[in-house]
Amino acid sequence: MCGIVGYIGRKAAADVLLSGLEKLEYRGYDSAGIAVIENDGIRIAKSEGRLQNLRDKISNDTPFTGSCGIGHIRWATHGMPSDRNSHPHHSRKVTVVHNGIIENYIELKNFLIEKGYAFLSETDTETVAHLIDYFYNGDPFEAIKLALEMLKGSYALGILFNDSPETIYAVRKDSPLIIGIGEDENFIASDVPAILKYTDRYYLLEEKEIAL
Repeated sequence: MCGIVGYIGRKAAADVLLSGLEKLEYRGYDSAGIAVIENDGIRIAKSEGRLQNLRDKISNDTPFTGSCGIGHIRWATHGMPSDRNSHPHHSRKVTVVHNGIIENYIELKNFLIEKGYAFLSETDTETVAHLIDYFYNGDPFEAIKLALEMLKGSYALGILFNDSPETIYAVRKDSPLIIGIGEDENFIASDVPAILKYTDRYYLLEEKEIAL
């Protein structure tokens, strides 16, 4: 089923993301990853296997310091379980986590390769990151809307833009996603248990409704 968590506020985002992902482990998964906006850009850590593998990788590296990020636990659909196929997926200016299945990803992948994009994974999700980046000209909403017009299938998306370091974008179609409302902090999540440690106030996104 996979699971998404996103956080923006004053806490260390990595800690919140890992805590939230732990509450979504019941959904089943084979890999996990997070992306956090830091001073020098977007920093990503991901690992095949249990969430503890990701925790170990992060604990053995320089601590994450950013307070805005997205996280994901993945159940493989396109591409075998691996670090490379784990989410988040990054394009030039865009980083994405995704639940669901993009039915026309082969067609979109071929289109994007013709436009000069290189693919590092076997997933349908990397296509989403590149497609949003392709349409991005400084207006995140417009890029997301144009990309959605080309996507066929189901999706819940958490999206970061390199040059919008204090913002998470989210959108869904046929896959659940909620917005958690806190005090001086907000969340996105696939299910309520991921955010209950921090807030019991939440909003259910409507179909194709884009959240900022």
